[in-house]
Amino acid sequence: MGLKRSNEPANPTSAAPVPDASRTQIRWLIRRDMEEVLTIERGSFQFPWTEEEFLCCLRQRNCIGTVAELDHKIVGFMIYELHKSMLRILNFAVAPEFRRCGIGHQMVQRLIDKLSQQRRREIVLEVRETNVPAQLFFAGSGFRAVTVLRNHYDDTCEDAYYMRYCLTDDSAIPFIPHNRISEYDAA
Repeated sequence: MGLKRSNEPANPTSAAPVPDASRTQIRWLIRRDMEEVLTIERGSFQFPWTEEEFLCCLRQRNCIGTVAELDHKIVGFMIYELHKSMLRILNFAVAPEFRRCGIGHQMVQRLIDKLSQQRRREIVLEVRETNVPAQLFFAGSGFRAVTVLRNHYDDTCEDAYYMRYCLTDDSAIPFIPHNRISEYDAA
């Protein structure tokens, strides 16, 4: 008799029910949400933010926190900054068991809806080069990688992709990466 791993479903032939994302409420993050937000953060990232890092960020005048709530449970969060002409996503995650249900897209769409031709016209963010699921998610939401940020993170020497969503049509501007491979091609 074999032992069941803790992360295996009890019945591998039955799929878990897909949550109904249409019941998701997106609202401002409040202090009592922090425990659930930290649980999602720790379950999502190799180098998670601490509670103090969240609180320090949220104390800034231009920093906003939102959460996605489904059946009175926090299932995702987003921290972003307001700038004169753009919004900058600093941290964003959906609980692993609620991914690929449309919750993340709802949160991003809510942020896109805040853009306007007269004021804030773009959303920017950085994504680790090894975080391919996030790169694909944001690309599927209309973001484009516009540059590579070398040795961007303090905790590793990992690069980041600087991704951008813009209201104006700049699809004619090609993405020309400047990386180790392109340097050899130019030589």
